[in-house]
Amino acid sequence: MKRLSALVIALLVHLLTLAFVALGAWIIVREPGSTLSWIFGAASLAVGWVLRPGLGRLPADAEVLDRVSAAEVYEVADRVADRVGVRRPKKIAVRDLSVLTRYDHVGVLRVPVLVIGLPLWLALPPTQRVTLLATAYARLPAGDERVVSEALATLDSWQDGLLGSGAAPLAARRDAEDSIAVSSPMALYAMDTTYNVTGFIGRLFGRVLGGPLLLVRYALTRLARSGEVRVAARHRGLALRAVSEAELAELEALEARGGYVAPMQAAALRGESVSAIRRTVLAKFQLTADGVLPDAPQSELLGTAQSGRIDEELSAHYTRAIRGFGLIS
Repeated sequence: MKRLSALVIALLVHLLTLAFVALGAWIIVREPGSTLSWIFGAASLAVGWVLRPGLGRLPADAEVLDRVSAAEVYEVADRVADRVGVRRPKKIAVRDLSVLTRYDHVGVLRVPVLVIGLPLWLALPPTQRVTLLATAYARLPAGDERVVSEALATLDSWQDGLLGSGAAPLAARRDAEDSIAVSSPMALYAMDTTYNVTGFIGRLFGRVLGGPLLLVRYALTRLARSGEVRVAARHRGLALRAVSEAELAELEALEARGGYVAPMQAAALRGESVSAIRRTVLAKFQLTADGVLPDAPQSELLGTAQSGRIDEELSAHYTRAIRGFGLIS
């Protein structure tokens, strides 16, 4: 019942966005020769545009890999995607200073894109690389999850615009007022009166419309949180199609523990090559309670040899990324 309620509220939020677009178009079409029609119609269309559901985009610092020069990366990504049951990524990008790996459909055409965070990727053996990809694929919002998340983003935009810090007077405007007050006090008086009246109307509109929207946002947030356990279970079930519970737990422990970036940064400062840093990383995973493994743990979806070829393909990216690892907090 809560899931259905959240979906209904989210759909109403999206309908409100569509209503602004429809209202703006109707105002302009009804009186196309009127200047006021264009002013108010354009304002309504602008509100609808700002509040539209996000289509997603690649991060500004992401670099898309060429499928020819990074063939092994695309192959393992495709195999894991097939096992999890999602669309194969059309584009794979890497980020130098982000530890997050995510998968999403972006743009109007909903192109499947995989973005790999190099710091964590460099620190993982083959098995955990597969686990990282599987968890990224599994976290793709599906159906009502995306509808609700986009509605919450729209409500956040409403809150920021009507009641947030963006609704307060700008510091730049206050500085301009101080300058005008010195040169022309009467001009400032005329401007201040107009601004105060306009500001009062805007604040009144914000309070009247913002109050109900805050209540809607609160209700939708509570309903969404009540489904987090179900969503997490779905994500875990999808990831388990490609990896085991033990492998998932190992990756979660590594992410929670952290501390894998600093040793690589220190090694880079000592002048060690990327291949030497990678060998040191893999050596830690070869140590077990029963002794030393001949190779780092590997998966049926990604063997040691292919993982090594991936490192060769990404070598230039690793070298550039390691120089900036000290910026990661």
